[in-house]
Amino acid sequence: MPAISARLLSRERLLQRRASAEAARRRAGQPHLLHYFHQVDDPYSALAAACLPALLARYDVALQAHVVGPPTDSAAPERERLVAYSRRDAQLLARRWGLDFNDPGQQPTPQRLVQTTALLVGAAQQDRFAELAGPLSTALWRGTPVELPLTPASARDVDRHLAQSAALRQRLGHYLGATFFYAGEWYWGLDRLHHLERRLQALGANRGEVRGPLFPPDADLSEAVALEAPPPIDFFFSLRSPYSAIVAPRVFELGRLTGAPVRLRYLLPMVMRGLPVPRAKRSYIAADTAREAFERGIPFGRLNDPVGRPTERGLALIPHAENQGLGQRYVLAFMHGVWAQGVDAGSDRGLRRIAEAAGLSWDGARAALQDETWRDTAERNREALFALGLWGVPSFQVGALAVWGQDRLGLVQQALLTSGVR
Repeated sequence: MPAISARLLSRERLLQRRASAEAARRRAGQPHLLHYFHQVDDPYSALAAACLPALLARYDVALQAHVVGPPTDSAAPERERLVAYSRRDAQLLARRWGLDFNDPGQQPTPQRLVQTTALLVGAAQQDRFAELAGPLSTALWRGTPVELPLTPASARDVDRHLAQSAALRQRLGHYLGATFFYAGEWYWGLDRLHHLERRLQALGANRGEVRGPLFPPDADLSEAVALEAPPPIDFFFSLRSPYSAIVAPRVFELGRLTGAPVRLRYLLPMVMRGLPVPRAKRSYIAADTAREAFERGIPFGRLNDPVGRPTERGLALIPHAENQGLGQRYVLAFMHGVWAQGVDAGSDRGLRRIAEAAGLSWDGARAALQDETWRDTAERNREALFALGLWGVPSFQVGALAVWGQDRLGLVQQALLTSGVR
């Protein structure tokens, strides 16, 4: 498995696939074709739709827009929490980038959703989606009347469009809205547009002098400074979460630079808590994590999935490592071992390698494996995470801020700077 994953997730293979796709496009004399999948009641889709005109102004691409329904239950566990959090998170993103979205505290009414869906499908049919999707989404979330010269699609056309779009999204290998698909690769929301833009720029598809992406990723802790008595960072993570693995070095470094204590709030993985993770979701997460890790300069890809016994053994050693003052070093050693070196943490040989890399003695670590109290701690951490309105990892809490995702560490940094004293 480690050798296979190292090949599948390697940067070299990704670049080879991109080159092959571009060569095929040139041979066929086709334009740069960009698919966009829009979920009407998804706040992230509203943000993405607002940016379509700017994206098309920057790049010579042909856009095909597809209106889709929400993800299946298996791809969206804890749906009510997901829906509520998406609105709050989209508002944070909108404020950051100067976009128009405010969380109304509830989803649009079914009547407005039906109306807006028909209008969006009509816009796609008339090749006016990029022009009108943003204003239509803004009106939907504001609850204001639609004042656009646009004929809605018929109910029959809407049903056909939704079915065809869902089938295409599934065939291409995704499950969410606010997603872009270009030549074999997926990009979710504003957070991943920079990868798409850099790819298009490398292909020379930009119009004129285009420099940098519309939404650059967070600079690595560029504004972190030492603070006087900063609040703690609660770091909710899973040893089986690849996103947790690539953010752990950064959140620990943020704590070191600012002086903020980082509290390790470990949980059992979703699949070990009875929540399904569909194949398309697993595949996208692995590929997306590899892209993000490469950008951050974090080793990733030679993995040995620690689901089950390896994770349980790994979690059992966290309290022991913390008692030795080596909690963060141990978490980093475990993450690097299973996600970058292909270490089997389910074996004594593999776990010993991880423990000793963190500075723990194997005799002490082996004895600590018999202590099951970590299970109660993991459950309390899960309850605390749910109380924040979150359920997935990695997540962070600093004071009143509670956010989900490794790409929200910039917001954590801002929260520290505004609450701490320099």
